[in-house]
Amino acid sequence: MSLAPARPAFAGYSGDNNRFRIETAKPAILKKRRRFERRSRSERFVSFASTPGLGVVLALAFLGATGLFGSIRGGEYDVFVAEQGSVPDVLAKVAGLGIDGITIVGAHELSEDEIVATSGITTRDSLLFLDAAAVRARIKDAPLVRDVSVRKLYPARLLIEVQEREPYALWQMNGQVQIVSADGMAIDRLSDERFARLPFVVGEDANLRVPEFQKIVEGAGELRDQIRAGTLVAGRRWNIKLKSGLEIKLPELGPEVAFARFAKLAREMRILDKDLISVDLRIPDRMVARLSADAAAARADSLRKPRAKGGQT
Repeated sequence: MSLAPARPAFAGYSGDNNRFRIETAKPAILKKRRRFERRSRSERFVSFASTPGLGVVLALAFLGATGLFGSIRGGEYDVFVAEQGSVPDVLAKVAGLGIDGITIVGAHELSEDEIVATSGITTRDSLLFLDAAAVRARIKDAPLVRDVSVRKLYPARLLIEVQEREPYALWQMNGQVQIVSADGMAIDRLSDERFARLPFVVGEDANLRVPEFQKIVEGAGELRDQIRAGTLVAGRRWNIKLKSGLEIKLPELGPEVAFARFAKLAREMRILDKDLISVDLRIPDRMVARLSADAAAARADSLRKPRAKGGQT
């Protein structure tokens, strides 16, 4: 007896006696499958082209492409992008993935408007297609920004966390005034009056020695508010300039002690009321004052004028 099936069959597994089950296929099914395999590519294309509604879809796609091409050639597309954003951004915003709000954390000296303007983000952007890395790079280029992170909070919010460089002092060098941080790094040129309150130092490397100047100011007592600037001379000692124009030359050693002594004498002897140009404190236990030109001339005239007998002129 032959073990081969008499008709074409499919093999399947049967749980009975651990044997394969033989399932005979219907001749009609096999005939249909062979007929399908014999179909040519042209027949398949004709079958696809006869799909209901396909013509309408293709017509609409053609009209849309034609309209888009015409808009691009006519400039309307550029106007649309300039006003509304790119097509992907517009579609994302329609889907609820726009930018409804921006949360800014850590900003103190910079205003929120300044940060948004620096970021380059506009109402044309969508959150989905926003390049967060590019936004971060633009904000980090701001001199006052030490570091920044930009995170997308779907569906429609953006979080910007800023770490600022803290303005510490104003530093003048070669006629330019810059804002410096506590480590002496120049942050930006002075262009805003809100930083005028900061300590003002002048001279080479003065930006690196602001704490020394601050120590002098702290010991000035009532004279503290009269100090305009500190000038570092030859990298060795300080001259203090008052708002009145009077210059106090301090010694290299113990400048804060010398200035505190001057502040006391200024209060007791009313030195600031006198017509002085400078006061030199570089010699220990001695104060050398220099008169203005008018005051010096008046003093010279008084010394040259002869005195009459009995003290009468």
